[in-house]
Amino acid sequence: MNSLFTLLAVLSAVVVAVGLWLVATANRLDRLHVRMDAGWAALDAALARRAVVARTVAAGSLPRRQAQVVRAAAKEAESARRPERELAENELTRLLSEVDRRRLPAPLAEELSDAEQRVVIARRVYNDAVRDTLELRGRRHVRYFRLAGKAARPEYFEIAEPEPDTAGLSGGAAEKTIVRVVVADADGRVLLCHEPGPGGEAGAGFWAAAGCEVGEGEDLRAAAVRGLRVASGIEADVESLVGPVWRRSLRFSAGGRRHQGTEWFFLVHHAGETGDGADGPSRGVWWSQARLRETDETVYPTRLAELLPPLLESGWDGRPRSIP
Repeated sequence: MNSLFTLLAVLSAVVVAVGLWLVATANRLDRLHVRMDAGWAALDAALARRAVVARTVAAGSLPRRQAQVVRAAAKEAESARRPERELAENELTRLLSEVDRRRLPAPLAEELSDAEQRVVIARRVYNDAVRDTLELRGRRHVRYFRLAGKAARPEYFEIAEPEPDTAGLSGGAAEKTIVRVVVADADGRVLLCHEPGPGGEAGAGFWAAAGCEVGEGEDLRAAAVRGLRVASGIEADVESLVGPVWRRSLRFSAGGRRHQGTEWFFLVHHAGETGDGADGPSRGVWWSQARLRETDETVYPTRLAELLPPLLESGWDGRPRSIP
C-alpha cells in the first residue's frame, strides 16, 4: 500500500512539474508574440516616416519626372497590403538610392538618412523577434500541445538595406571599419572599456568592448588582437577569436563630419586572472550580467545584456548576426 501511495505521489509530482513547465513555455511564447507585435508596430511607423520624408524630398528637390515617380512609390508603399508590402518598400528603396543627395538641402538629406537608418534598425529588431518566436514554436512539445493556439505563424520582413554610399549625407560620409572583442570570463562577466563620445564630447562617453579601427589592408582578426591588447592589456591569439559573432552598422557625427561604416564583434573566453575592476591585471571593468541589465549608463551595443547570455550559453552558430 505504501509503495502505491509513493508511486501516485511521484506521478502527481511529475504531472504538476510538466504542467508548470508547459505553462511557463506558453507564457514565454506569449511574451515573444507581444515582442514581435511591438517590433512590427515600430517597423511600420519607421516605414511610414520614410514615406513621408520621401514625399518631402520629391516636393521641391527633385526633377519633375523623378519627383512624380518617387511620390507614386511612396504612396504605393503606404497603402500596400502586407503580402505586397515588401515589393513596394523595395521599390521605394531603389528609387531613393537614385536620388543625388548632394543636391538636397543638408537638413533634408540628414532627415532622409535618419529615416532610412531607423527602418534598417526596426527591421532587424522585428526579424530578431520573428526568429526567436519561430524557434520556440518549432519545438516538439510546443507543437504537440499546440501552445501557440491560433496565433498566425510569424513571417520575416525582408527588404533591401540602402547601400552605405546612398545613405550618407550631402558631401559624403567618412567610411570606418571598427572591430571589437567581447571578452567573457568563467562567471559570464564581460570586460568593458570606457570611451569618450565622438570627437571627445564631454558627457557623451560610453562603455564598449575593447577594440580599434581597422587599418587599410589590415586583416580583421589581426586588428581585433591589436585592439584588445592596446585597449585592455590582454594578449590573445588569432586562433582564440570566435566569430565574428555580430555585425553592426555605424553612423555618427564627429569633428563636423558624418561617419559611417561597419563594426564587427569577436568573442574571447578569458580563463586568466581578471581582478575586480580597472586596477586588476586588465584595463577596463568587468561587468556582471546583472549590472548590464540594471545600468543607466550608455553601453554599446545597446542590447548587450540581451545578446550576451545566449551567445555564452549556446555558443556561436557560425553566422555573423546583424544587431542594432
